[in-house]
Amino acid sequence: MNVVPTDFFKRDALTVAPELLGKYLVRKYENGEIERFRIVEVEAYRGREDLACHASKGRTKRTEVMYNTGGKLYMYLIYGMYWMLNIVTGKKNEPQAILIRGVEGAIGPGRLTKRLVLDKSFYGEAIPSSRIWIEDHGEHPAYTTTPRIGIDYAKKWKDKPWRYIVT
Repeated sequence: MNVVPTDFFKRDALTVAPELLGKYLVRKYENGEIERFRIVEVEAYRGREDLACHASKGRTKRTEVMYNTGGKLYMYLIYGMYWMLNIVTGKKNEPQAILIRGVEGAIGPGRLTKRLVLDKSFYGEAIPSSRIWIEDHGEHPAYTTTPRIGIDYAKKWKDKPWRYIVT
């Protein structure tokens, strides 16, 4: 097993997203315990023109991390209760990110962050770090693509097949 280096994320979200499937999200907790979770579902968000991407509303304090080069975590809160785990991808000033929607044992982005005890403190953290990283165990699972979900407001962008799910 190899830790995925930061450079892996310095590529386009549409290249990185399917390559994350079958890799392992690893969490080291404060008590020293380490758990590994196989990534089974992700969604790509790509640039200012993508109306589903937070960057489409402009550069803000919330989205600032998306303007970094790939390899940083973008955390945001929805419904006042669920943290969303995203990994920034691409080049500096070309905002993109991949939402980690599901891992084995925690399907759904809110369930995932609750299970892994992830919160705002991870915002902007480089990956890999001492408390979260991704490992490549050499798996290349079959997957399907579907339109992203929960973004009906995004007009034509809601139909992009940028949701990737292990089959």
